[in-house]
Amino acid sequence: MEPLSPRRKWQTITLATLLLLPAYWALLAGLVAGASDSAEARVNAPNVVAAVALGLALIPFVFVLLAFMSGHPRAPGAVLKAMGLALIVGIPVSALAGDAVTGIVAAVGSGAIVALRADPAHNWKARAYAVAVATVYTFVLVRSAGAVALLAAPALPLTGIGVADHMSEWRRERETMLTE
Repeated sequence: MEPLSPRRKWQTITLATLLLLPAYWALLAGLVAGASDSAEARVNAPNVVAAVALGLALIPFVFVLLAFMSGHPRAPGAVLKAMGLALIVGIPVSALAGDAVTGIVAAVGSGAIVALRADPAHNWKARAYAVAVATVYTFVLVRSAGAVALLAAPALPLTGIGVADHMSEWRRERETMLTE
């Protein structure tokens, strides 16, 4: 199988991020509305259950898009693994961080590690490190920058994986050049 071209990889990451945005905003709207204590805020708030359900329903399609558009050789299995990994990682991270945004970044990033096709030059450890950095960065941003973190968070995990893949490719090319 031919390696995934950088153009195709970034198209896949961009479209998956654009699909992640409505899921992310729906989850966030539902969680904020559910946590609101004031009666006035609850009147103008979206339906909590519907918003959270919509967000949770869209996230698997992010993994479907990543797997199929990147040409993953075992795309259906990769999507199932991605969804399981997202739950296994996202729930504890949200609980430990004390906020949903950090958990969403960790969940989507960890699922994307297995959903996005990895070529021989790619390293799953570099991908995991990129997701960990994105998660920690989100955690810090949420506590220090407030609402600005809410805007940047959905772009971080998938972009981090793309950058990690490019760094892995670069390292492999460099090692090949040095050994010749």
